Amino acid sequence: MAHFEERVWSDGGSGRSRRDRQPCRYEVYLPDLIADRQFRFEGSAAAEVADAERAIVDFNRKASALASTEALARILLRAESLASSRIEGMVMGARRLLKAEVEREIVGGHVDASAIEILANIEAMDWAISQVGEGSEITMEALLEVNKMLLAKTELSQSGGKLREVQNWIGGSSFNPCTADFVPPKWESVAELMSDLIKFSNQDDLPAAVQAALAHSQFETIHPFVDGNGRTGRVLIQMIFRRRGLSPNVLPPVSLILATQAKDYVEGLRATRYSGDPQSEAAIEGINLWVGRFAAACTRSVEDALNFESEAKAIESKWRKELSKVRAGSSLDNLLKGLVGMPILTVSTAMRLTSSSHQQTSAAVKILVEAKILRRVSTGVRSVTYEAPEIIESFTSLERRLGSPLGDTRTSPPSRAVPTAIVR
Repeated sequence: MAHFEERVWSDGGSGRSRRDRQPCRYEVYLPDLIADRQFRFEGSAAAEVADAERAIVDFNRKASALASTEALARILLRAESLASSRIEGMVMGARRLLKAEVEREIVGGHVDASAIEILANIEAMDWAISQVGEGSEITMEALLEVNKMLLAKTELSQSGGKLREVQNWIGGSSFNPCTADFVPPKWESVAELMSDLIKFSNQDDLPAAVQAALAHSQFETIHPFVDGNGRTGRVLIQMIFRRRGLSPNVLPPVSLILATQAKDYVEGLRATRYSGDPQSEAAIEGINLWVGRFAAACTRSVEDALNFESEAKAIESKWRKELSKVRAGSSLDNLLKGLVGMPILTVSTAMRLTSSSHQQTSAAVKILVEAKILRRVSTGVRSVTYEAPEIIESFTSLERRLGSPLGDTRTSPPSRAVPTAIVR
């Protein structure tokens, strides 16, 4: 049964204060295995799960209304990765991130040092969902690779992609777990717990939203890596959605809501850490609380993402009317379809959207600049860069809306840092 186990910390270290060198007692939490457990969901939690799954499925179906579902998927992947990083304290606006992506491609390296870890999060998320199709298997190796990618260009790169062999903790002192908010299981238990979690993540007997919620909470409780646990755990959510066929085309940016509701997010995870009988009322209530909150966050993220999709579709339609004639399949047609997912670009990066030559793509870019759909911007690198301000403005508005508890920054101020509204 799940329980807290008392341990003694005696690693005094050197160069620390007397207080930090003193031995102390602390408690690690040892959760139950979950692969063979029975769960009971009722009332509001069950209703929230049904709403969430219906919303995500409908979202993936309706998203095909956009001229390029791939473009929408690309921009929402960035929104999800930005928010997941924001939860860990890495704050960056969407425009700055998009600009950093282009700069990196131009010069072949990371120009914006602050963007390194967030760009790694995008790459890890993108790689992870490419490895998982409906009905395929989520593997330990895949999660290890995700964590390795996240830490690849950090000071902890040597620890990336390896299950921890040290005790870690959340909150309190940097030197010992004595005053920590939560201390995960001892490292000797991590391998068994992760093996069980992988088994659970490949089962099909629970609704997908429930499975994703429970897998995420169990992962965060185990905290299997030295660093990058939160981001890896939120990648796992999307891998489960993909494996269960819930989001084959477009990811629901659920991390944007979890970042907004950070206090509820942490309290929900904490509620799953019961002691004793897993079938006790307290344990069941805690699990139901977390699953209900997670499912509600999924539903809210889909609602706002659909609003963005509608805005993006309207913007593209307006562009096409302004241009009068756009031949189907032309470089200009393909560039218009792809701008939603790549609103900051160069001619070279735009060639991926047009599947055309440099000359044809340059001509299409010139037309859009003359129509004031694209504008030249300075990035500090030699290649000429362009941006689609209307898409960036809409994307910024999406992040601002998702940062508002009620979805409207005019009546409900953001509960976390959000990009400044763009005023024309």
